[in-house]
Amino acid sequence: MRISDADILIVPGLGNSGPDHWQSRWQAKLSTARRVEQDDWDHPEREAWVNRLVETVQSSSRPAIIIAHSIGVITTVFAAERLKGHVIGAMLVAPSDWDKPDLLPGYDLDFNPIPMTALPFSSLLVASRNDPYCEINRATAFAEAWNSEFVDAGEAGHINVESGHGPWPEGLLRLASFLSKLKHESQ
Repeated sequence: MRISDADILIVPGLGNSGPDHWQSRWQAKLSTARRVEQDDWDHPEREAWVNRLVETVQSSSRPAIIIAHSIGVITTVFAAERLKGHVIGAMLVAPSDWDKPDLLPGYDLDFNPIPMTALPFSSLLVASRNDPYCEINRATAFAEAWNSEFVDAGEAGHINVESGHGPWPEGLLRLASFLSKLKHESQ
């Protein structure tokens, strides 16, 4: 599958992805990419975030591919059944584990319990061995439950600017490989 054959939807996490974040860089590079904009990036509400994602997907003129990070991954999973038939694939990067009490002190978000059922579209989950927001064994459990292909990114932190992942060229290679698999699945 080529980028031009799909609407690439960037789904950032808490606080949005700044200009140096790989999601923002990819959005600028990929011709059909656009960001799923939220009303409040700093105080996510599950229903509002899920509804905005569903609205954005449904307004797409082509099949949609989601590229989500952190709580954007969890938003995608909560929205999954409503995205069936519209989304053909999702690259899920560094999920945050909101089932873990006090994941972020001061944040009491309603993103739990995290659904542990197969997604109705192809997915690739990329996780790090030393992500402070999701232990690797939990990420592998997510991948298994969601029927996602799992990629161990090694010790890559939260796969964001703070962990040294601005451009993240390895991620773009993973995306290209994932798109190639989607092409073969659709034939």
